[in-house]
Amino acid sequence: MSHAYYGTQWALTQKALGDVIKYLEVPPDQIKPEFDRLAAFQKLAMMYVKYIDVLRHLEQCYDQLVHPQKRRNLRQILDGVMGRILEVKNEMVKLELSEYHFVDDVISDLKYIPSDLEIPIPRYFTGERVRALMDREKRLGEILEKLGGDTHIEVPEKQMTRAEAVVLIQRHERARQGRKKAKIAKEAYIKKRMAQWQPPNIDPNVAATTIQTRYRGFHCRLRYKILKKEDLIFLGMDYPLPREDGDSPTMLALAGEIDRRRIQEMHEEEYQQALVKIPEYIEETEGEDIKQLFADQIRQWFLECRDALGRFPNFPSVEDGGSLVLFKERDPAEIEAELKEQDENKGKKGKDDKKKKDKKDKKDKKDKDKKKKKKKGEDEGWQISPSQFVPIIEEASSTYKQVWACRRETDNIHQQFDLEIVKEEKRFEVQEKIRLQVDELMREELIRLKLVIDGEKTKKKKGKGKKRGKKGKGKKGKKIKDLTPERPVGSLYEELVTEGIIVPHPCVMLSDFVGEFNYVASTLRQASIEPMPSLSDVRRVMTEYAILPLGCPIVHEKGPHVRSILLTGPHGTGKQMLVHTVCTETGANLFDLTPEKLLGKYPGKNGLKIMLSMIFKVALALQPSVLFIKNCERMFRKKLPKDEKSDPKRLKKELPKLLKLLRPGDRVLLIGTTNTPFHGEMKPMMKTYEKVIMIPRPDYASRHVLWRSIIEKRGGTVTADLHMSCLAKVSDGYTPGMIDAVCAAVLSESRIKRLDEKPLVADDFIIPLSKLTPVFKEEEEAYPAWFVRTPLGKKKEQAAQEAAELIAAKEKEDARKKKRK
Repeated sequence: MSHAYYGTQWALTQKALGDVIKYLEVPPDQIKPEFDRLAAFQKLAMMYVKYIDVLRHLEQCYDQLVHPQKRRNLRQILDGVMGRILEVKNEMVKLELSEYHFVDDVISDLKYIPSDLEIPIPRYFTGERVRALMDREKRLGEILEKLGGDTHIEVPEKQMTRAEAVVLIQRHERARQGRKKAKIAKEAYIKKRMAQWQPPNIDPNVAATTIQTRYRGFHCRLRYKILKKEDLIFLGMDYPLPREDGDSPTMLALAGEIDRRRIQEMHEEEYQQALVKIPEYIEETEGEDIKQLFADQIRQWFLECRDALGRFPNFPSVEDGGSLVLFKERDPAEIEAELKEQDENKGKKGKDDKKKKDKKDKKDKKDKDKKKKKKKGEDEGWQISPSQFVPIIEEASSTYKQVWACRRETDNIHQQFDLEIVKEEKRFEVQEKIRLQVDELMREELIRLKLVIDGEKTKKKKGKGKKRGKKGKGKKGKKIKDLTPERPVGSLYEELVTEGIIVPHPCVMLSDFVGEFNYVASTLRQASIEPMPSLSDVRRVMTEYAILPLGCPIVHEKGPHVRSILLTGPHGTGKQMLVHTVCTETGANLFDLTPEKLLGKYPGKNGLKIMLSMIFKVALALQPSVLFIKNCERMFRKKLPKDEKSDPKRLKKELPKLLKLLRPGDRVLLIGTTNTPFHGEMKPMMKTYEKVIMIPRPDYASRHVLWRSIIEKRGGTVTADLHMSCLAKVSDGYTPGMIDAVCAAVLSESRIKRLDEKPLVADDFIIPLSKLTPVFKEEEEAYPAWFVRTPLGKKKEQAAQEAAELIAAKEKEDARKKKRK
């Protein structure tokens, strides 16, 4: 694609974004309560889907634009839209009291497809930190090499018993003997047939006709097969055959994208060099003229003030802005009056405090009135919260309209940086630097003028210095105490790697977490059936709560703050895979705090505090970071099993305390995984984990996609002989991990070599699948039953009860009215 194409795409996306803000966003001063919750959700869902569509196009433009100044403007808009999506998501959670939302009716109304609802992950999360990430991987590998370890994750192999080994040897020996006997029997049969064979007595013309008939029939059947395949591909009912050559459209497009990223780096280097050289050039060529101009303006002000007031004025201090105050369009008398007013207002703090107190009392009164209304049972309606990101989007969009929308760039076909814009920006910085120098000179000159002309001696003001206030004053909150202040981060990092707390993670992209969209969720809700979320919904929720906040500092700082997430679901649903996905997509460090990993390390209470202090110090210094605890429900059990060797309750008290001290902008996230959340105590678990994400077993559509994806990933080939719908139906109740294990067992090296001779069929997978235990209905129903006892589940149940009571009361009222009639 060309530079003009991405410029046009950006312009069209800006128009779409402007329409969303104009027609769907409500200005803060016009926010009114909405009493129809269904209408409110539909409006939020519309905003949500529209913003995701805008984000997709913005991310594509930012990834491929090569103009460094345009990319900075586009980055502000991109970050603002990401943050707004998270704000809308937070409002949807408050309104529906659920982490999963079903908007299939909205995308149907907008004529979108399900893939349009996938939230794109900006490639700059890792793309702009490639060198830093490579250095980190290299350092991690070096440390592990010293320890004699490996940088790759080792899959633990199951130890074979002696009896199993004997059975395996016997089986292979019987197979060898069977193959040998079959070969001997085949050779004997061929010899016997050859001995009995006699040349047929056929007319040559008949023989030729027979051969031609067979050949033409074979050729027609082959041609028919090819045409049928092409028709099915055209209709979207079959997958096209993969092209291995490098001239395919996909390969050429990928090569073009890589080339544009290389140009981006070159243009960025040129721009950074210009940012250093241009201020020096401006100061060298225009510095004396700027200095003279400022000095003349300030001297003119001295004379005007003396003519107006009869004496020389006081020069504004550095804190008040210095000569910058003078360059505003005001009379000398106004400036003098303003300076006097500032001096008088320094001691007027008592009145302000009183006003603040009155405001607080009024606010408390309002809160009390609201509580009274709630007690009476009046519905206050729902109100959307003011946005932190819409002003950022509007400001960046305004910059786009003023600077880039109508800019003619016929002379800049290579999209290098704009020199004039850089000069304008840097000229102001140079002027500010020179102004401070001129201010010092003019202050001294004013003192001399007052002494010579007015005979007035100016006393030098003593520096106030820093006031020693109370310790807690001015602080936003407590900070995590550093128990190792003398040790650098590099030393602590090496120690944590050595102790096995910082671990390497496999490269797993979010797209590897395969799952299909739920197409009938809204239909089920209309029939009063609560639909189960699909694996596609799980991908989206993890993107919103983990990947986007960890990847973007502005989104984490100003958006809804999530410190911890609990992933729960049956065994094999991909909980640990999602943890690795978060680390891969954001380039985060992985800290493994699983009890088995901490066994025997940093003993005692002081040792625990030092360990956690080190972990949080390194995690904050090298953010983004992910803290991972496997089987985290053991930390909250009332009674531990007798055979429990590790100490899972060790982190129960200290970890939640440190998590509370994390502020917006500290990109550290705790993720816990568990198969049995119902074994832990609810209250302390919910104090530690703010968000609970339930991962269900895959539905039919997801299983259909999973089978195809895993078979191809394992080296298999899906043909018409392999009935995917049959496999998807039979594997109901099995998790993605189980399906992967079955494919691994079937697709051995020898089986992959024989795929051309013997294609895969559904029967190949049935026997290995039958040996595994599926997720039974009782186990599946246990998770929703447990979720009802969580804070969000309780709120949802209470809201449902209130809604049912309102409907019952309305029905009674209608019945009374009918009786009266």
